[in-house]
Amino acid sequence: MTTPKIIGAGLEDVGVPGRNFLRNALTSCTDPLKAIEEFQLENGILLPSLRPMLPLLDLHGVRRLDFHTSVLEELRDRLVQHINEIGQKEGKERDRKLKELLAKSFPVVRVKALRPVVMCILRNTPHIDDKYLKVLVRDRELYNDTDTEVKRQIWKDNQSLFGDEVSPLLSQYIKEKETVLFDHLNLTNLFFTPSPKVRRQGEVVQKLAHMIGNSVKLYDMVLQFLRTLFLRTRNIHYCTLRAELLMALHDLEVQDIISVDPCHKFTWCLDACIREKNVDIKRSRELQDNTILILLLRMLALGLSAWVMIDSQEFKEPKLDSQILTKFLPALMSLMVDDQVRALNSKLPPDERESAITIIEHSGPPPDACQAFVQESSVTSILAMYYTLHSARSKDRVGLMRILGTLANCHNDRAFEDPFLHSLVSLLIHWSDEFAAEDFSTVIFDEFFFAGLGRDNVPKHLLKLVWYIYPKLPTNRLQTLIKALQPTSQHNETVRRLYESLLERIGNQQEPPVVPTNMDHLDSPLLSVPTPAPL
Repeated sequence: MTTPKIIGAGLEDVGVPGRNFLRNALTSCTDPLKAIEEFQLENGILLPSLRPMLPLLDLHGVRRLDFHTSVLEELRDRLVQHINEIGQKEGKERDRKLKELLAKSFPVVRVKALRPVVMCILRNTPHIDDKYLKVLVRDRELYNDTDTEVKRQIWKDNQSLFGDEVSPLLSQYIKEKETVLFDHLNLTNLFFTPSPKVRRQGEVVQKLAHMIGNSVKLYDMVLQFLRTLFLRTRNIHYCTLRAELLMALHDLEVQDIISVDPCHKFTWCLDACIREKNVDIKRSRELQDNTILILLLRMLALGLSAWVMIDSQEFKEPKLDSQILTKFLPALMSLMVDDQVRALNSKLPPDERESAITIIEHSGPPPDACQAFVQESSVTSILAMYYTLHSARSKDRVGLMRILGTLANCHNDRAFEDPFLHSLVSLLIHWSDEFAAEDFSTVIFDEFFFAGLGRDNVPKHLLKLVWYIYPKLPTNRLQTLIKALQPTSQHNETVRRLYESLLERIGNQQEPPVVPTNMDHLDSPLLSVPTPAPL
């Protein structure tokens, strides 16, 4: 957009002498003072009773400019109020009045003092003629002063301009998510801490909802932007934003949009299940008339296949491998049974022989089915990952060590995605004393984290973990980690700064920050699902 040269400032266009008239009068007259006086008499406030008062204001040092400006502001505010009252009415009479007012006032839109009146008329006009919108688009100053209600009418037919407005918000949203995930000093405001309703009250989501209003066309444009960016980057935060935006419009009761979005009822129902931390029979039937377990697995498979479906443009539900139900889940359940047996055994009277048998029988490597399916399926990988987080939160040392190494070979490297690593590290920070043991460190570092160090994001999470637990690490282990984490030319400045800060902290023998003892803030909706307790 370029700003055209302003000629006449608009006053002459409505029959009011403006800057051009005054310039001509002063350059062609013989007595400039008389010309100014005549201009004041002809164009001042035409109220006979006011004129005797003007000399009195002069005596009090009130400039004529200040006086007229105050009168203008008062009249402008009253006019704006009256226009808003007209705009609140409905019917053809309202539209006719606003159309007439717009035609008479729009020529002075470039007069800053009068612009609020014009903008108020535009804001209250449901359908603005293109001739006015084109003027606003061509003049950057006018466009910037235009209310969002008017810009919506511009954006509907100008996708690139709308994209320019939306793009910074989408970038801000991703940056906010990544800040939470990668901030090594953040131990309380974790990724899954806010509820879905709190998340959609965020600045970006609310701004997008306001920009869209009740326009289905603008909503579709935003969804198109999100799909394109998700396809290009594979960043799942764009999917989260799509759901949060829909539910924000649901909260605002924007029926024009939510009534036509085929995902609305599905998203609304899932939102309620997450809020209540429960999928009851009624909601299961609303989602699909099927058993809850199979339904959840199908939905998980659907979400994990989203990128492929968009990329291929084949929108078919992926077939759920029946062996996930017949082989993998029983194997995973056997690990959970082992966990319960060990927990129960720890509460029984001491018996060295029986304890040894229990440990041997219920602490070995995970079943082959677990390892095989985790490598072949993203669905089973996600299930194994959440079981791992459950073990970490339960402080089940054996359970965590049995499963974590398996995740290094997850299908599509699912276990090295940021949300999981963020949650895992936040839990492991509470295990600092365990890192003194070589067997524990071997599993955490050698078998798991080192397998993913080639990915750009993994060092960020591992640096955060070491930031808090390094005093407990044996010297050799700490040196190995420092060497492995040394940034290369591929790493960004954030990783470099964090690495240097860590070296400085270790060199100065600074104590790590205090870790909160309460772990309630580490809950995610899925980690809060009740699990069987030992009998």
